[in-house]
Amino acid sequence: MEMKRALVLGAGGFIGGHLVKRLKKEGYWVRGVDLKRHEYEESPADEFVIGDLRDPRVCEKVLDQPFDRVYQLAADMGGAGFIFTGDNDAAIMHNSALINLNIAELASRMGVKKIFYSSSACIYPERNQMDPEKPVCAEESAYPAAPDSEYGWEKIFSERFYLACARNCKLPVRIARFHNVFGPEGTWTGSREKAPAAICRKVAEAPDGGEIEIWGDGKQTRSFLYIDECLDGVERLMRSDFTGPVNIGSEEMVTINGLAHMAMEIAGKKLSIKHVPGPLGVRGRNSDNRLILEKLGWAPSLPLKEGLAKTYAWIADRVRDNLVYATNPYG
Repeated sequence: MEMKRALVLGAGGFIGGHLVKRLKKEGYWVRGVDLKRHEYEESPADEFVIGDLRDPRVCEKVLDQPFDRVYQLAADMGGAGFIFTGDNDAAIMHNSALINLNIAELASRMGVKKIFYSSSACIYPERNQMDPEKPVCAEESAYPAAPDSEYGWEKIFSERFYLACARNCKLPVRIARFHNVFGPEGTWTGSREKAPAAICRKVAEAPDGGEIEIWGDGKQTRSFLYIDECLDGVERLMRSDFTGPVNIGSEEMVTINGLAHMAMEIAGKKLSIKHVPGPLGVRGRNSDNRLILEKLGWAPSLPLKEGLAKTYAWIADRVRDNLVYATNPYG
């Protein structure tokens, strides 16, 4: 029996890196593509191509056959410190849209058997996320569209383009809207990190009895999905006949202050919080999992604290290694 073949675009990133490992365990031959290799570990992909997917020639090189599965995770993105400052809007829209235009068109021509597109909860209208206690993020609430970032606008456009390719070119698409995926082996410093990683880093770096900074009043709410459960949801969607879009996220909502206190408890530290100005995004956001339960009979169940404990341990090790190197860079 011929081995199934998968193409992972964005394989050098956090979710893509974990996805490659999952596909290899499931017996796939995997080609990974990214602008860079994975920062924290050697990819187990059978082939890893360094290439810029904004370039149609690179896309033609890597998408040269009717893969059994294509996973389109490549995007210009990051946490609030990257997305919500406004400084990166043009690059975010231009780079990600070019990638998706190239890939969807080529996948249609090449007869790809199934393609997954990772959209985002950032597509939901700001007006529905003003109340931190009762955000509205059901899939149908995305329209009339009014996201709070250009990142969200690009995701809406690309969703529409993949769906148009599904209608006009018979491209077998599956679309999920990710809600704040986190876990080990992800960006944890440098302004592109997401809130769980940033908070874990701050707690790990602070001495017991010290202080950490939180943007805003810390009462903004979010839900966070552990990476293993994210990939479980993606696999359920890829095995199904449901196109989507569908939320893949947790319904366990927490304030950012609450997330910080959870990380402190995991670390065994008593720290104070200093609230400072910074980019915030919407006031409240939480995954609505009614549709994924209806269509796929599945929803994530891992408690946030369990995933955060695994993430904290990994980041604390990186912080400790950095401190050791700073103290003695020659080993």
